[in-house]
Amino acid sequence: MTYYLLAGLTFGFTAGISPGPLLTLVVSETLKYGKKEGIKVAMAPLLTDLPVVALSLFVLSRLANFHAVLGTIAILGGIFVAILGWENIRAKSIEINNSQQKSHPIRKGVIVNALNTHPYLFWLTVGAPLTCKAYQIGLCEAVCFILTFYLLLVSTKIGLALLVDKSREFIKNKTYIWTLRILGIILWIFAIILIKDGLKSWGILK
Repeated sequence: MTYYLLAGLTFGFTAGISPGPLLTLVVSETLKYGKKEGIKVAMAPLLTDLPVVALSLFVLSRLANFHAVLGTIAILGGIFVAILGWENIRAKSIEINNSQQKSHPIRKGVIVNALNTHPYLFWLTVGAPLTCKAYQIGLCEAVCFILTFYLLLVSTKIGLALLVDKSREFIKNKTYIWTLRILGIILWIFAIILIKDGLKSWGILK
């Protein structure tokens, strides 16, 4: 369980803190309308991701005996995670659009997250394969991975909304930038593990 717990914590925290469309919206809504609106946006993945998770798990469960296909998915997942890691390492700050509009935080968050390709790519190439592997050990492991992922994803974005509400310069702070870079290196480690698993499924590695 420890591996899947750590994977859920790492991927969830990284997804929560990394610059992207949803985090940008969390920060901009917080700056313009206050922390309550930012927190509402941070909850969007809980509304939009369930169909993505369910569909990804269904597709992967149908491919359980196709090792070459699963190996390809694992390698693609490793490449995707490596790209995310590189984006974190080279990140500098979050660009904010300060134009004033009427706030509809939940609707905005749902639309932005639903149109963001990252959740789809993550669950098809990383999240669902890890969940299926965890389920082979036990239901608790699979549930633990999903719950820890979303707990960290949402709570990290909420935490950032609270920090931005108190200190508007936080997103340009060196501590934040270096946290992103360290997480980027950790993502590279997971990328290597995923690619290695894919090569094992292909029979290239033992």
